[in-house]
Amino acid sequence: MIYYRNGSKQHDLSQDDLRKGLRDALCKLGGRQKIAVVPPDYTRLPSRAGELTEMAWEYYGDKLTDILPALGTHSPMTDEQIARMFGKTPRNLFREHDWRHDVVTLGEVPSDFVSQVSEGKVDFPLPAQVNKLLVDGGFDLILSIGQVVPHEVVGMANYNKNIFVGTGGIEGINKSHYVGAVYGMERMMGRADTPVRKIFNYASEHFAKHLPIVYVLTVVGVNREGRQQTYGLFVGDDLSVFDTAAKLSLEVNFEMLDKPLKKVVVWLDPTEFKSTWLGNKSIYRTRMAIADGGELIVLAPALKEFGEDTEIDRLIRKYGYFGTAHTLQAVRENEELRNNLSAAAHLIHGSAEGRFSVTYCPGKTADNLTRQEIESVGFRWADIDETTRKYNPKRLKEGFNLLPDGEEIYYISSPALGLWAYRDRFEF
Repeated sequence: MIYYRNGSKQHDLSQDDLRKGLRDALCKLGGRQKIAVVPPDYTRLPSRAGELTEMAWEYYGDKLTDILPALGTHSPMTDEQIARMFGKTPRNLFREHDWRHDVVTLGEVPSDFVSQVSEGKVDFPLPAQVNKLLVDGGFDLILSIGQVVPHEVVGMANYNKNIFVGTGGIEGINKSHYVGAVYGMERMMGRADTPVRKIFNYASEHFAKHLPIVYVLTVVGVNREGRQQTYGLFVGDDLSVFDTAAKLSLEVNFEMLDKPLKKVVVWLDPTEFKSTWLGNKSIYRTRMAIADGGELIVLAPALKEFGEDTEIDRLIRKYGYFGTAHTLQAVRENEELRNNLSAAAHLIHGSAEGRFSVTYCPGKTADNLTRQEIESVGFRWADIDETTRKYNPKRLKEGFNLLPDGEEIYYISSPALGLWAYRDRFEF
């Protein structure tokens, strides 16, 4: 059931619009006594989920007892990040998800179903895992808050992904990521009905109906002026609310181009991106737009690690971004990678498959990744000062730019908020 819907390509929702919409939806839900909120972490800052979480706390007061950021494999949030994202929401309400220890298994999606939806690419069973707090907390409402946007693992982010990945465990996260990688990221991005989504939907239908989850979904993009704009807010408790938000997201977050791009320059906001695990969204979201032999330049002043998780960071350093064939061979030959399939999936996602080059430009502090580290995993390195002198984010506009020397580049300031492709490479 959809409790609230408001959005279109023309909408530009303000904070007051979000507050009114959320209150309208919560009023329709009726009285609740114990509420948990599952928002995204700081890596999804543009989602407006922090504001919506604060609004939920203002509405429910002491009845809202727990806030569990959907970290998945990401690093725990710092106090500074919590304060910036969630405003006046009390710090003592926040809990920390540990994907290696804090989970329970609700059930198991059978291997024959996984094989069917993945077209035989994999045939293992997949556990539906969530943080044990959601099961044992005695909640009569769980608000799952987040943004619907094209995504490399599941096609379109959020809805039950926020639960089964954001609060999920080792096996569920590893296997779901691997399903998407071997099925083909480019066959999934920008699509709501994908093999991974079908697996999550199976888990919701068969194992999670007893959890009182209501989804609060935003659609946010970057407009032609380079400003982040909120196009929609949708609140509901079933697949229809996700489908509604996903349709709008495809309209506002997807850019179909008439020609392939020879050079793309991406800016990674230093408050959001400190790892290639996240920063490779610059690759994921542009790979269907970049021409063969093209170049992707990533300005990453805060880049200091490869993985958000220590073990995943180690595996990325060891195996590198050298393409699907190389990674699948490594999975066959190395148990440690077979036991960390989300890392293997990420290595596939983050490779240009030899089709175009990826040049990272990290900052120059002692914490930043070095040239040797960048090149050891298969990327190129360039000096950030020299590169930004030529491609200055403060002077570039979103999309096509013609530079004084006649060079044409395509600039993207927020890779996490979009998907780019040219017509000959995107399959409708």
